Amino acid sequence: MLKDRLLLGVVLIMAFTGYSQTKNPLIAKELSEQQAWVDSIYDSMTLKEKIGQLFMVDVFSSDPKSKTDAIKTLIKNNHIGGVIFSKGGPMRQAKLNNEFQEASKVPLMIAMDAEWGLAMRLDSTYAFPWNMTLGAIQDNKIVEQVGRQIGLHNKRMGVHINFAPVVDINVNPENPIIGNRSFGEDRDNVTDKSVAFIKGMQGAGVLGSAKHFPGHGDTNQDSHKTLPTIPFTRKRLDSIEMYPYKKVIDAGIASIMVAHLNVPALESRKGFPTSLSHKVVTGLLKDSLKFQGLIFTDALNMKGASNYKEPGLIDLEAFKAGNDILLISENVPKAVAKIEEAYNKGEITETRLSRSVKKILFAKFKVGLNKYQPVETANLYEDLNKAEDEVVYRKAMASALTVLKNSQAILPVKDLDDKKIAYVELGDDSGDTFFQSLKKYAEITKITGSSATELLPKLKDFNYVIIGFHRSNDNPWKSYSFSAQDIATIEAIAAEKKTVLDVFVRPYALLKLKNTQHIEGVIMSYQNSEIAQDLSAQLIFGAIGAEGKLPVSIGDEFRINTSYETGSLRRLKYGIPEEEGMDSKKLGKIDKLMQEGLTDIMFPGAQVLVARHGKVIYEKGFGYHTYTKKQKVSLDDVYDLASMTKVLATLPLLMKRYDEEKLTLNDKLGTLLPVLQGSNKQNITVKQVLSHYGRLKPWIPFYTATFDESGKLSKKYYRTRPEDNFDIKVAEDMYLRNDYPDTIVKIIADSDLLSRRVYKYSDLSYFLFKKYLEDTEGDDLNGLTQKYYYNSLGANNMGYKPLERIAKNNIVPSENDTYWRMQQVQGYVHDMGAAMEDNIGGHAGLFSNANDVAKMMQMYLQNGYYGGKRYFSKATMDTFNTCYYCSEGVRRGVGFDKPQLGTAGPTCGCVSKSSFGHSGFTGTFTWADPNTEIIYVFLSNRTFPTADNRKLISSNLRTRIQEVIENAVMP
Repeated sequence: MLKDRLLLGVVLIMAFTGYSQTKNPLIAKELSEQQAWVDSIYDSMTLKEKIGQLFMVDVFSSDPKSKTDAIKTLIKNNHIGGVIFSKGGPMRQAKLNNEFQEASKVPLMIAMDAEWGLAMRLDSTYAFPWNMTLGAIQDNKIVEQVGRQIGLHNKRMGVHINFAPVVDINVNPENPIIGNRSFGEDRDNVTDKSVAFIKGMQGAGVLGSAKHFPGHGDTNQDSHKTLPTIPFTRKRLDSIEMYPYKKVIDAGIASIMVAHLNVPALESRKGFPTSLSHKVVTGLLKDSLKFQGLIFTDALNMKGASNYKEPGLIDLEAFKAGNDILLISENVPKAVAKIEEAYNKGEITETRLSRSVKKILFAKFKVGLNKYQPVETANLYEDLNKAEDEVVYRKAMASALTVLKNSQAILPVKDLDDKKIAYVELGDDSGDTFFQSLKKYAEITKITGSSATELLPKLKDFNYVIIGFHRSNDNPWKSYSFSAQDIATIEAIAAEKKTVLDVFVRPYALLKLKNTQHIEGVIMSYQNSEIAQDLSAQLIFGAIGAEGKLPVSIGDEFRINTSYETGSLRRLKYGIPEEEGMDSKKLGKIDKLMQEGLTDIMFPGAQVLVARHGKVIYEKGFGYHTYTKKQKVSLDDVYDLASMTKVLATLPLLMKRYDEEKLTLNDKLGTLLPVLQGSNKQNITVKQVLSHYGRLKPWIPFYTATFDESGKLSKKYYRTRPEDNFDIKVAEDMYLRNDYPDTIVKIIADSDLLSRRVYKYSDLSYFLFKKYLEDTEGDDLNGLTQKYYYNSLGANNMGYKPLERIAKNNIVPSENDTYWRMQQVQGYVHDMGAAMEDNIGGHAGLFSNANDVAKMMQMYLQNGYYGGKRYFSKATMDTFNTCYYCSEGVRRGVGFDKPQLGTAGPTCGCVSKSSFGHSGFTGTFTWADPNTEIIYVFLSNRTFPTADNRKLISSNLRTRIQEVIENAVMP
């Protein structure tokens, strides 16, 4: 006995003071305290209690009480050292965890298989990208962040060890069990990703476990069902399969899991599992590789091991081989008895038992079980589903997306004005998020059909086809292949149309697609999650660039590391607030303010959008089209923008002409418009009137002159159906005389000026600029704005005369007109003057949803650049976004509204002086701030049913929301 105790002391000193090639990963900073705790626990144990520590049993938190009670019996009677939780739910597991710990004399080590997060096993938890997806990422810091988030989630659940990462090198595409669980086929990439993942997860306080030693990547068999053979030479094993283990050991991996494999080069006994081999576990892993951390068997109930010996004997064999923890024994009481018997016979020494048990206790101290605390159940779901998780997921997925082929630079989509794009969905899972995200950038038509024969006729008029291949994202083992019909459909479409194929499954799916000759673009999106779909759509349109590299080889066409970097066209991106330094909880106050607006009857419904740094981070619809509450507001609905038309239609056209040196701010109105020559307006400059400092009257009610003496509409001006010289459709069954727009200009030309030069907001100059632009450009504002801006911006919901291009039920009514048109105004401009100009006014008439308004505002923030196109120069933007008359008390820029000079004004008073925007009479508002790069859009129909409702204005709701947005910026 004295000899054994002396030998034990020498072994422990060597093992726990770093007297070897690598530092022991189980040592805590408080080594002396750790050693004392371990010794005290160990010395107090009976032999059975020590043996019990070697066992970790599995349990489902969804199991019936009879099964969970059976685990409690094992804890009390067999003193097991740990539990591995599997399927279930977080709250159930937390409560069960606490019950088990309470029943145990020595705190239990809790483990999980949570390779891509708790969602691998638990409902209502966050699923992070699979390893194959992470393998495409070039920045390993992102992989480290993923590992850290997974570690934090495990720690919150009271889990001490996560059996991750899989470090197998998936050389074999037919591997049935590894596949997407591997970082790829390149040993260096797999190793680097593994080290990064370990650093992140163990940095969060959760022990990692590299698996499946010595390497399960190059086999087409599943060790859950049989004993796979790895037939390679020792040289090959050292250079490929086992290469990552040397590096992760140096990186401090806390544990390694030994697989059930038949590896003749390492174990000469035929069909003998590596998990039971002393040569492999002790001779190779412990002695040659100098690994000092915990060694786990893979589950002993797997066929790869359990077929070898009966329960109990297999556990004894595994312990003799050198494993420390026997995972998921088929019969714990029998196994304990066999090991106890072997100990009493001297087949297992105290030194051997002490080595494993004390390693387990060292690990328990390392994870804080010396000061065990039960899992806190309050806010559990919230803590496991935080915004930070999505930030990391989105960053990882965006970095993984890989362009495999880009013939003729088909990606990203450019020149939207000459594209007619169709989307075809293949596979057996939903691609709806992908389709909806694509539609944010351009007009996309979804074409349905079950075969090429059915699809091709429907694709006749399209010149760009996006095919999305979508299969289940539930887990990495789901079927991922193309069907024969899918392949035939893809090849037939690609033979006739410019085609982009976007694959939302593992890369190996492409092995069946033998011919990609006619496919111009191929994107590997790896997974069919909603975020993957959303981000891939953003990549296609150049909002984000492609950065990933293919982590495996797909035949001869797509070799490992295949990639095309596509770059960004600086179109709007879409994401969440925390990605751009905004607090989503603070932004959530917008919801409360909008509910206040609905409750106080400020408007029937509205849209609100917030973007920062070119990314839309908040976009919601509220309420209904009208107070009848029959139709909810959707994000595709368009609103009458009223005076926002000034800065979204007329002003950009004037800026274009200025940029082309066809117009200056000092040009006089009489020069631009001959009709003004000789009038009191001929010498007023462009700068003055666009700054609302030109002495023009604020408004003239042009429509009142068209009533007869009895107060009814005069037949001199109106018809109920189109006739010669009466085809300006003011509203339903109401047609105005064709020459009345000229009369409006004449009325303005003859109108008096204000008695002195003061700041006075006026619509009148925009009637004049409309005429100027249409006369000089040879088209109306509707055609000009589409031609020069909206088509190429992808603002397909923005424009005049929405009834000509948008379904009526997607157009929000603006008023019940009881004074002129005598009908519900829906799809016709609310402003009377603009309606009399055929609904195409320079000051009003534009309709849009919030998303397309944001595109225009982002183009302004980017100083005239958007979607790969330069619309005008930064110098032009600066010229128009300048307050030239601030010293005279005029806050306006040239066309743009600017922040107030005093206390009262259009903003919250919390935006920069360089910010700009505009509001609209119907209850609309938009603002952009170059300093914070924030865009805010508010669209409502506060004028419905009557414009007399001024509650929105008096409540300052729009500027209060703006204040919430500014306060949501993180320090």
